[in-house]
Amino acid sequence: MSLKVNVNVNRPKVKQLSEATKKAISMTAEQLRTEVIQEQLIPFDTGHLQNVQTYIDRDALSKGQVKIVHDTPYAARLYFNPQFDFSTDTNANARGEWWEPWISGENSKRPSELFRQFYRNITGV
Repeated sequence: MSLKVNVNVNRPKVKQLSEATKKAISMTAEQLRTEVIQEQLIPFDTGHLQNVQTYIDRDALSKGQVKIVHDTPYAARLYFNPQFDFSTDTNANARGEWWEPWISGENSKRPSELFRQFYRNITGV
């Protein structure tokens, strides 16, 4: 028995889906950044950490990766020391480990679910 199979790759469609993936990844990162700010979780003194030094690094987007960066020398110290007594004058829920609800899945909007939602909205798939 012999079997002959022909496969035709729709390269424009593959490219379109690849671009949609990149866009959905970027939108997911933006949404997560927005959510953590709206939840008022980032420690806030002058606002520099939250409003200036938190950004989306898209340098590896072509590989399907983005990073949400807190680019200050003290960000890691604040993040990894939840025992600090954070002021809640400006951000009522300020704390260390502010990304934990999204990492652990405690937050109902997990990154993977957000990505899926954005991807479906872009592609209709």
